[in-house]
Amino acid sequence: MEVITRELVDLNLEATSVKEVVLSLGERIESIGRLSNFDGYIDSVMEREELTSTGIGFGIAIPHGKSEHVTSCTVAFARLTSPIEWESLDEQPVKIVFLLAVPEACKGDEHLKIIAALSRKLIHEDFRQQLETLEDEQELVEMINETLANAITK
Repeated sequence: MEVITRELVDLNLEATSVKEVVLSLGERIESIGRLSNFDGYIDSVMEREELTSTGIGFGIAIPHGKSEHVTSCTVAFARLTSPIEWESLDEQPVKIVFLLAVPEACKGDEHLKIIAALSRKLIHEDFRQQLETLEDEQELVEMINETLANAITK
C-alpha cells in the first residue's frame, strides 16, 4: 500500500489556520479509509501541535498524529493558496504541509523515520522547488513515495 496517493494531495488548499489545514487533509485521509475515528485522530494531531510547532522552516510544516484511530501509515500533502502563520522555527509562514497519520501500534517510531526521511530531502532547494511548482499530482506522489520508500516498514 502506498503511503501517499493522488487522493491525498491538494495542490490548491485554501485555509486560514493550522486547524483548517489539518481538518482538510484529515478528511482526505478519512475518505480513503485509513482512519477509524476522524475526531480522535484530529485531536491527536492538534494535541501534538500544542506541544511545539511542527513548522520546520522553509515554509514547510509536518503536523502528525500517532494514534489508535489510524489504520495504516499515511502521508497527505497540501500546497496552500496563501501562506499561513504556523509559529515555525524560522518564523516564516507555511505554504507546504505534510500531514502524517501513523497507527499507535506501529513498530518503533515510524513517524520519526518519515519525518527524518522528509527532512533529509527538504534541506535541498531543488526538492522544495519541485514541491512548490509541480502541477502533476501523480508525479508529486511518486516523488514523495520514493523519498519515503526506505523509511516505511512494509
